[in-house]
Amino acid sequence: MNHLPEPVRPSVVQLPDGTHVYAENLPATYAGPQVVHQHIHQAAPDKTVQRLALGSGVGAGAVATGVYYGPLLISALTAIAANFAFLAFLALMLGWGVHTVVKSIGSPEGTQAVKNVRNVRRKRG
Repeated sequence: MNHLPEPVRPSVVQLPDGTHVYAENLPATYAGPQVVHQHIHQAAPDKTVQRLALGSGVGAGAVATGVYYGPLLISALTAIAANFAFLAFLALMLGWGVHTVVKSIGSPEGTQAVKNVRNVRRKRG
């Protein structure tokens, strides 16, 4: 007693170039493989650059290199930007610390200079 469905027997189709392919469940009016022509602007954004590169005569190796190193470059630039942001924050904190220390141990002349600057800013604005 076998409850399994009958296996599908693939049919062999001869293509116009003389090669043979196995095809399953082909429609009755099968006329060969369908070629869809797309313009460059209809492609997905990540494919557009590849199509432009291949269309301009650049080899597939160069395109594969771009596909591999593109995200790597973006990751490296993001890491560099994060480092710069951290260094900017660190410089801000160090500047604030130096300002606080100088202000707290400043001389009376420094205190008077701060008051003069404060008064000038009030009068201007």
